[in-house]
Amino acid sequence: MPAQAVSTALAALEEDPSKALGLSFAKNANIQPGQFIPRADALSAPTLSLPTSTTSPSQTYLVICLDLDPPFASFPFAGPINHWLQSAFRLSPPSSSSPSSANNNLITTDPFIINYFRPGPPPGAGPHRYLFLLYEQPENFDVKDHAPKDGKEVGVLPRIRWDLEGWERRVGVGGVVAANWFRSK
Repeated sequence: MPAQAVSTALAALEEDPSKALGLSFAKNANIQPGQFIPRADALSAPTLSLPTSTTSPSQTYLVICLDLDPPFASFPFAGPINHWLQSAFRLSPPSSSSPSSANNNLITTDPFIINYFRPGPPPGAGPHRYLFLLYEQPENFDVKDHAPKDGKEVGVLPRIRWDLEGWERRVGVGGVVAANWFRSK
């Protein structure tokens, strides 16, 4: 059973795809909800951007990426798997050459909490759904309380059957601000 945030985000995207979290990879810009992205094109974390309607220049955001279908979409007993958890995203400042050219790209310099892990459905599996959820970061959130010591990458086991609702309660986030998803194999 998916977490409430997952069901709500997928339903909202189906109702109004124009409010999707912007996702772009080097070879795939402006990914639309449900678009297929080859695994080789998603080796690094995507660039994120906010839909105009949710823009708040002073707000800080957290992003989570979940694989909803491991190991098989028809039998996802290991899911969801956390593929990324990153804090302290902020709107990028306007460029100095054109101060009025503010965009809605999100940037961060904080260490990861869970490092980005590329899509990787097992051999014989169909495409998996990779869902990105963007939350407003609580004011009292301190990345040092959540990031791995010495910046060590997070292994596979702590990512499996990731408890999204438990994490939402522990951290104290509100509802999802924006979301998007793609399929990959």
